Amino acid sequence: MQITFESVNHVYNARTPMERRALYDIEFDIPSGQFVAIIGHTGSGKSTLIQHMNGLLKPSSGVIRIGEKVIQSTEKNKSLKEIRQHVGLVFQFPEYQLFEETIEKDIMFGPLNYGVSIDEARKRAYDVIQMVGLDAEMLGKSPFNLSGGQMRRVAIAGILAMNPDILVLDEPTAGLDPQGQYEIMEMFNLLNRQYGKTIVLVTHDMDLVARYADEVLVMHQGVLALKGSPEDVFKQIDELKRCGINFPIPAQNYHTFANRLSLSIDKLPLTTEEFVDQVESVLCGRG
Repeated sequence: MQITFESVNHVYNARTPMERRALYDIEFDIPSGQFVAIIGHTGSGKSTLIQHMNGLLKPSSGVIRIGEKVIQSTEKNKSLKEIRQHVGLVFQFPEYQLFEETIEKDIMFGPLNYGVSIDEARKRAYDVIQMVGLDAEMLGKSPFNLSGGQMRRVAIAGILAMNPDILVLDEPTAGLDPQGQYEIMEMFNLLNRQYGKTIVLVTHDMDLVARYADEVLVMHQGVLALKGSPEDVFKQIDELKRCGINFPIPAQNYHTFANRLSLSIDKLPLTTEEFVDQVESVLCGRG
């Protein structure tokens, strides 16, 4: 399901002394099935932007299209409820929203709230618990006896049970250890590659952007400053510095390595594997 923003502006507290403009003429397309990262420093407009994708916020002006559905300032809330079935928004620490006595009941809550039958909701719970890498035998257990990483998977399963075409993720690895971060991102990668879910990832971790994203949107002071593949975006060193954005660690390390050897830099490696390959190539060439 495609996402399109057309001249989208957002003003908080319009026509009051507290008026503040948060988005300025935002335009972009996210094709169906793409994995897109949105980056920018704190206050750049990222959170405001993604809350428009499922109608939590409506644009002050402009149009947002989610597939064939339209979100604009005059849109009625009844129509927005339908859009939210297609766009699952995963906030930071979604496990804090778990509340039912069993994992199955927690996962079933959303579908039941949208009128799905008990049998269908139970089937969805059985399917999605496995999609997030947990055993179906866990469905009868309490979610509060799980590890932090497992609780987050259960919370995400509850969103997947709504069968969204699009997953919008706001810092989904926050608070997890490195292994937990890797596992949760590999799960999202699987949902994208195997199940065709469109993934929109908001993160401050440039290594995740480099490893997983097909395209990157760079926000700065409410403006879409850059848009392109990770390779194209991370080439634009001066613009990224202006936006207060760091480079992936392999790119930073290679930049230091190349400067020490007075090498010209034609391409910055974005992953550890690329860094190793480029350093080996340089060293072999000098051998």
